[in-house]
Amino acid sequence: MIVGVPKETFPGERRVALVPSVAPTLIKSGIQVTVEAGAGAESTFRDEAYQEKGARLAESRGALFREADVIVQVRGLGVNRRAGRMDLELLRRGQLLIGLQEPFLATKEVGELASTGVTLFALDLMPRITRAQPMDVLTSMATVAGYKAVLLAAAALPRMFPLLMTAAGTITPAKVLIVGAGVAGLQAVATARRLGAMVRVYDMRPEVKEQAESLGARFVALGAESGETTQGGYARPMDEAFHRRQQEILAGEVRDSDVVIAAANVPGARAPVLITAEAVRAMRPGSVIVDLAAERGGNCQLTLAGETVVVNGVSVMGPVDLASTIPHDASQMYSKNITSFLLHLAPKGQLKLNQEDEIIKGTLVACGGQIVHPRLQARQAQPVPTGR
Repeated sequence: MIVGVPKETFPGERRVALVPSVAPTLIKSGIQVTVEAGAGAESTFRDEAYQEKGARLAESRGALFREADVIVQVRGLGVNRRAGRMDLELLRRGQLLIGLQEPFLATKEVGELASTGVTLFALDLMPRITRAQPMDVLTSMATVAGYKAVLLAAAALPRMFPLLMTAAGTITPAKVLIVGAGVAGLQAVATARRLGAMVRVYDMRPEVKEQAESLGARFVALGAESGETTQGGYARPMDEAFHRRQQEILAGEVRDSDVVIAAANVPGARAPVLITAEAVRAMRPGSVIVDLAAERGGNCQLTLAGETVVVNGVSVMGPVDLASTIPHDASQMYSKNITSFLLHLAPKGQLKLNQEDEIIKGTLVACGGQIVHPRLQARQAQPVPTGR
């Protein structure tokens, strides 16, 4: 079996799906690795490094797609809707396509992929079970994003994070509010605490209180906690009345913060708007909001994906593809996840699609020209949001 690693085409994407160090493991298992020239350059992995580990270089992108039985990507068409469309004509029936897809928000694109006859796996749908932890790319990338979000905030904030007692006086620590205590939020807590900030955390799930406090943060109970979670531990989508109540009670916490890291996401849905424009205008000039939900519409009403909006001296940052800004480590983590998934699909290099297996069943989106994921079948007729 041949696994092909194409160069990513999403604008600014610097990650690569497989790094050189995993090639020997795959080759030992009977899986040959073929890489498009320059695929790892943006993440500091040279073509020579792949060759030294036993991988082959394809003559061209077209040749890579023709030779490969499996194509592994970071951003598939579902999350690369413009440039990704150029690869549609290169795909062939029966070929496996593995990567991030955002299938619930990109039903049109998923349908286009299905029509090519590929067997499509969306790693966004990886079930949160113990066996699947080594394959959980969302957790890996959220870890990187949570770390980098705090560094962005620290660079933009016109003051320092830690408490400093100097001959010139005492500098009080920055006040950081983390909204959403998922993987990204908890990593943001840990990073902000290491920088010396006073950190508070809000999440609608009271069960994450212990996790936040174990990292040195104070959990803020505002009376809008629902405790409702999905089977994977994510917060469940709530109605508009609930979100209005959250907005009202969060406004005071936002106003008293120097930095807000917004990290509240619901898989398969647009991000809930928790921070209103009025709450932003009430913050002190120089304050910073980093919205990690920008690509899904944003947790802040003023967020614009890929831009920084300044309102009354408050910077609202909407970074996209944040994990890609630390491409070396992000690629290594993603690569380990992909490798574990490949070895699960093809032990000893022989493809075995056991659709009763929870991991395969949970991530398999299309096969034989049809959408086969039950939840996606039910949503095919729904309108698709515009954007990347």
